[in-house]
Amino acid sequence: MSGLNITIEFGGGAELLFGNKKKQEVILPAKEGEWTLKDLIFWMKDNLLQERPELFIQDDSVRPGILVLVNDADWELMDTVKYVLEAKDKIVFISTLHGG
Repeated sequence: MSGLNITIEFGGGAELLFGNKKKQEVILPAKEGEWTLKDLIFWMKDNLLQERPELFIQDDSVRPGILVLVNDADWELMDTVKYVLEAKDKIVFISTLHGG
């Protein structure tokens, strides 16, 4: 069983937490069971996030103010953290938090 190939994109400043890369092609390691968005968020924290995890994660999800799109659809329509990832999915994280 090979890994799961997905695309992760960032916008609205969220990319600043991830080494200023707006797009990353990743292969999630094979695991028993399915990859969910919750699994992905914690994998990103351990493998991609470079600074200030409190600006990205809150409890078991992304913090409020980060819009998540799954294949260009709001993740609220896709069961949020319970969404089961599929090969070639595009997951976009957009920060709506701005300083003033």
